[in-house]
Amino acid sequence: MIVQPVTRPAWYALARGGWRDYVTLLHPPYTAWHLAYVVIGGCLAPGVASDHVAWDRLAAAVVAFALAVGVGAHALDELTGRPLRTAIPDRVLIALAGASIAGAIGIGVVGAVVFEPWLVLLVPVGVFLVVAYNLELAAGRFHTDLWFGLAWGGFPVLNGYAAVAGEIRWPAVSAAGFAVLLSLAQRTLSNQVRHVRRRVVAVRGELELADGRTEPLDEGRIIGSAEAALRLLTFATLLLAVALVTYRI
Repeated sequence: MIVQPVTRPAWYALARGGWRDYVTLLHPPYTAWHLAYVVIGGCLAPGVASDHVAWDRLAAAVVAFALAVGVGAHALDELTGRPLRTAIPDRVLIALAGASIAGAIGIGVVGAVVFEPWLVLLVPVGVFLVVAYNLELAAGRFHTDLWFGLAWGGFPVLNGYAAVAGEIRWPAVSAAGFAVLLSLAQRTLSNQVRHVRRRVVAVRGELELADGRTEPLDEGRIIGSAEAALRLLTFATLLLAVALVTYRI
């Protein structure tokens, strides 16, 4: 039996063309997931001279990451190999990446100037992670599962915490470890899903059960459970961020 696989490059991808390509480019659920890490870090941080969260600084950190990761990183990623199969011109992807990363840098520099000067050190680290990971520099040495966990899991948590507290303490480090491990779980699930959706052209075979019955081996059998887990983890992380926000209000 030959089963044609799913045609969308991601479970959240819209039909190709026009404005839908730009929505797909943002990887909406995964961008929200990783922005939740910034919020989690910020809500764990003690406020300076009070127990209240500095919501303005936390919001600025979220906006900076939305620009750098949600737009910039994904534009560079699409520029390298077209994994989402969009029709967005290269020049537009370059412009989006440049403008969004520049905006994130500006927010980081202003935040450091008006709050804690040492925070400016996080800016070049973030730029390096975005560029090195998504452009697969150094023969892809920075485009690995571990670097994904560090860049899109641990780093956002540390930044959210630092933006509010003006320092990094052990609660931030342990929370960053949580985000790294959760991001590695995300990566483990998504690797097989992306392989099937973007590279497999046909599925052949069937499952033979103990009672003699057979079931077709199709895309649902191969990636259905992994994608369901990814959806659940996305909403779970978002709910954790919401819970922490409501707790700190």
